[in-house]
Formats: sequence, C-alpha cells, structure tokens
Amino acid sequence: MSKRKIEWRVQENGHYCLSGALERDTVPAFWQQRQQWMPADSAVTLDLAAVTRVDSAGMVMLLHLCQQLRQQGAELHLLDVPEQLNTLLRLSHVESMFSACKT
Repeated sequence: MSKRKIEWRVQENGHYCLSGALERDTVPAFWQQRQQWMPADSAVTLDLAAVTRVDSAGMVMLLHLCQQLRQQGAELHLLDVPEQLNTLLRLSHVESMFSACKT
C-alpha cells in the first residue's frame, strides 16, 4: 500500500491546488515544510477538488493556513470544498471562521 501524502501545486496568478489526504498521518510533516510552499500572493485561491480525505487535523491545518495568510495581509478563497470538510467545520462549530474564505 502506498503512503498517503499531501501535494501542493502552483497553478498561476495566486491559484493553487491541494490534493491528497489531509489527515493526522500527513498533516504534521506537510505543515513543518510550509516555508517551502506558503504563498506570498495578496490573494490566494486554493482548489480543494483533489482532496481525497479530510479529518480534524486537516481542518485545523486549513484554519491555520487561513489565519497565517490573514496575518500576512492576504485573502484566502477556497474552491470545491469537500463535503467531509464542511461537515467537520459544522460539527466543530468553526464554520464561521471559514465563511469568508469559501466561494
């Protein structure tokens, strides 16, 4: 069985694609390497259509990403948010923290 991983791909002009499994086994190593992939754009659009699985660790990572970009003065817009993530946000009562990000 192949090891799950997260992949961050640069599309163009502030558009990025995140794919893979955002879960407790993949998030820590991916987040530790954020200096390599953290966008410096003032407006970031992140497409989540290729995300195959999200657990609470993946949700928290995305919340931290949103927070860190805001601290840098950037806007984050999420596209194709998986239903699994929407459910986690709702059950965790943090949906409002992402409401400005989801398009």
